[in-house]
Amino acid sequence: MKHHGIKPDQITITGFLVGIISIPLLAFEYYSLALLLILGNRILDGLDGALARLSSPSDAGGFLDITLDFIFYSGVVLGFALASPAKNALAACVLLFSFMGTGASFLAYAIMAEKHQLSDPNFKHKSLYYLSGLAEGTETIMLFILFCLLPDYFPQLALMFAAICMLTAAIRVWSGYHSISLAEKEKHQDSAT
Repeated sequence: MKHHGIKPDQITITGFLVGIISIPLLAFEYYSLALLLILGNRILDGLDGALARLSSPSDAGGFLDITLDFIFYSGVVLGFALASPAKNALAACVLLFSFMGTGASFLAYAIMAEKHQLSDPNFKHKSLYYLSGLAEGTETIMLFILFCLLPDYFPQLALMFAAICMLTAAIRVWSGYHSISLAEKEKHQDSAT
C-alpha cells in the first residue's frame, strides 16, 4: 500500500465514511447491507493501524483514528434508534450514556498517563496508553454484528452491553484514579528528596 502513495490517514477517513453510510441503512432497516459496511469499517480500521506501524505512526493519526471510531460507534447506535424509535430509543440512549463513561475514562486516563509518563511496554505501537476493560473494540463490534443479525433484540442487547460498559467505566475510574494518585505521590516524593 505504501508503494501506491496511500497514507494511513486516508484509510482512516475512508473507513469512517464507509461506516457512517451504515447509519441511514440501519434507519431504513437494511440490516444485512449495514452489517457489510460496519465490517468494512472495521477492516479498514485494522489496515490503517497496520500501515501506520509499517511507516511511522503519528499522534495526529492516532487522534484521528480514535475520534472517528467513537463517532462511528455512536452512529451505529443512532441508526438503530432511528429504525424503530418507539422500541429502540430508550435502550439506545442508555447505551450511548454508557459509551460516554467508557470513552471519557479511556481518553482522560490516556491524557494523564502521558502527563505522568505511565506506559505499557506491551503496547509500544499504540498512540496512547489506556486502561483495558470488559467492553472494548472487539466486544463492541461483536455487539454490532448481533444487532444486525437480531435487530428485534436490540433493546435487550443494548441494555445488557450498557451494563457491561458501565462496569468497565467504573473499573477504569477506580483503577485510573489510584494509578494516577500513586504516580503523583511518587513524583512528589522524588521532588522532596
